[in-house]
Amino acid sequence: MTGVDSVPARVLPRGGPPRRPPGPSRVSTPVLLARMASDRLAVMTEAAATYGDAARLPLGPKTLYFFNHPDHIRRVLTDNSANYHKGIGLVHARRALGNGLLTSEGTLWRAQRKVIQPAFQARRITRQIGAIGEEALLLADRLRLSAGAGAVDIRQEMTGLTLGVLGRSLLDADLGAYESIGEAFEIVQDQAVFEMMSLSSVPTWVPLPLQLRFRKARAELNRIVAALAREREQHPAADGTRDDVLSRLIDATAGERDPAVRQDRMRDELITLLLAGHDTTASTLNWTLYLLDRHPEVGDRVRAEVDEVLGDRLPAIEDFHRLTYTSMVLQEVMRLYPAVWLLPRKALAADEIGGYRVPAGADVVLCPYTLHRHPDFWEDPDRFDPERFAKGRSAGRHRYSYVPFGAGPRVCVGSSLGTLEATVVLAVLLRRLRLSVPPGHKVQAEPMLTLRIKGGLPMNVESRN
Repeated sequence: MTGVDSVPARVLPRGGPPRRPPGPSRVSTPVLLARMASDRLAVMTEAAATYGDAARLPLGPKTLYFFNHPDHIRRVLTDNSANYHKGIGLVHARRALGNGLLTSEGTLWRAQRKVIQPAFQARRITRQIGAIGEEALLLADRLRLSAGAGAVDIRQEMTGLTLGVLGRSLLDADLGAYESIGEAFEIVQDQAVFEMMSLSSVPTWVPLPLQLRFRKARAELNRIVAALAREREQHPAADGTRDDVLSRLIDATAGERDPAVRQDRMRDELITLLLAGHDTTASTLNWTLYLLDRHPEVGDRVRAEVDEVLGDRLPAIEDFHRLTYTSMVLQEVMRLYPAVWLLPRKALAADEIGGYRVPAGADVVLCPYTLHRHPDFWEDPDRFDPERFAKGRSAGRHRYSYVPFGAGPRVCVGSSLGTLEATVVLAVLLRRLRLSVPPGHKVQAEPMLTLRIKGGLPMNVESRN
């Protein structure tokens, strides 16, 4: 990646007035736009390697201000977070996702967070470990039936699993009754990324195949949300003490006079919550199983720990804290393949980040994928090494060099549930199964709303018992 204003990588300005970040010249915009559409991870990785910790990337009518140093992350997400609203991509994704917690701002966001936050309190989350273990055991038993019968698409299986867990743990509902929900979410995510890449420049009435599929998927999700709400309203808790998200949303929207507006509010919240909640954890589990297959010595060590801690029973909350190496593995997976790989923001007012000038209205992007591979903060950063997260080695590491759940006021509300779920599911599956990618199959990252595995993850199943 070449152009004007380039500087050697890792050179930060020291003293003096703030200056403009380096980057390619605007004549490179057509090539840059094409590459962003086809290989976004490569563009961000090359920008960090070429220009250092700050870069300007001209993308047609937009210019991205890309920052990649932990101090920059802290400035945007924590120290001056009030100056940064959700930015390029997520704003445009509202046409697909609606105005839920992921895309909303200001007073609306605070109100939505207040409604949902209690469902993620630590005491309530720890009570979900039984439901998570049961769902994982059902998946393990189902996969056992496929042992020796050819590869199974683990990405699809994980989608079903994580939706089932979210249904039970957050909604107190059985989402398995809605077989179309996984495919509908897939289509909504595709549409959201299309809106992000096209900056919502294509009218929704244009009958592109993707948009036609999206309309059907959106209608199906509307139907599912209405059915869930109707069932809950018809069968409330006898003592009125239900504290799940669905019940809280019903209560929060009860004062809305327009039934259509109420439906839209519930739909937007549930679509956002379920899409973000199930896809992030599924992505982490998929990458974990892939990396354990690539590094069998790590997989064997996880199995040994799980065998010792659990034996043949399902995990209890006390076991969660004893699965220390399993936790280290998951942390390393989220370092290399963070589910939320890009954090776009828009600067409301002019700012200075690391000595660089950021104008008002600028589109700012942070990239956990490149940050987590920053050579100044991670030794041999592309190597899979769970020992990085051992107590002795992690001491003194910059707090903002690792942000798989974001940071600051908008840190992921579901991080505790996601961590618990990934740990329990991995323990249950590895206790009972060995999973391996078929020889010759190439696994490729696909940066959508989450960093998923492109085209699915076929794996052969072998029973351990």
